[in-house]
Amino acid sequence: MGNGRWDSSSWTAYAAGTVKGRTRSQIFTSTDLAEEFDPARIKVRESRDGPLNPAATPIVLASDVTGSMGEIAHVLMRDGLNTLATEVYERKLGGDPHVMVMAVGDARTDRAPLQATQFEADIGLADQVRRLYVEGNGGANDGESYSGAHLFAALKTSHDAYEVRRRKGYLFTIGDEPIHDGMTRDQVKRVLGLDVEADISARDAIAMASRTYEVFHVVLCNEGYAGGSRAGLDRVMRSWKPLLPERVMPLERVDLLAEAVVSAIQVAEGQHKDAVAASWTGKGNGTALVVANAIGGLAASGRGGGVRRLGA
Repeated sequence: MGNGRWDSSSWTAYAAGTVKGRTRSQIFTSTDLAEEFDPARIKVRESRDGPLNPAATPIVLASDVTGSMGEIAHVLMRDGLNTLATEVYERKLGGDPHVMVMAVGDARTDRAPLQATQFEADIGLADQVRRLYVEGNGGANDGESYSGAHLFAALKTSHDAYEVRRRKGYLFTIGDEPIHDGMTRDQVKRVLGLDVEADISARDAIAMASRTYEVFHVVLCNEGYAGGSRAGLDRVMRSWKPLLPERVMPLERVDLLAEAVVSAIQVAEGQHKDAVAASWTGKGNGTALVVANAIGGLAASGRGGGVRRLGA
């Protein structure tokens, strides 16, 4: 998929009729998991080069939608998708964005612990995001099943960026909770429809995804579990940092999610963190400082000051 190309004018017209002035419940009306987004029914999601997108770059945004985290989906629909696509184009980040959105929940408790749109390059993505089921459940068990997103990316996506050009895509999980330590065989079968020989740890799931994706995690440090107390935030950071050393991004404002993601891609493409953060100064409202704090822990290496790459 992903045969179109993002156009801000088309987005403005689309948003005026479907998003602007509407509440989360008015935008996201699905009451159950749709078959088209059910990872157990999906054979593969593909990001392919085409005439309008000759250098397709897959970008996966895998967001926690449990509890108050349904707000992330609302943020993406209000302006986040438009900001992400237009900034990737304008900043010339080495390719044409093909974006997939995943909704992440809890494989231990939820009816829909994972959902996945197609890779899309135009506003058709927004229509798919609106049809996701924002379950808002999650278990009171100090974590969510972010590993489902890592395993889906590793086992059920295919993209020309890597297969043709040996360039990795980008995978961002986003949320406010610790990560459950992987998924059991039974959970992998139920959620992804795949038979595996043994349970898969969170570390192994990330390693599998890292073969073809640059993997990051965005901690919403002032929201939900992480924002409830300093102890909560500390538990979240202790959960993630050993798994993704120097790839964890503490984000202080959920409305600047797209800017943080774009900035991480810029750093991964070799730009210096200080220059990337400073590039948002003109937007005002403290954006540059929030971005600087989010990307400040990314490990720099090489002449360009880009992020140190994980895996092969």
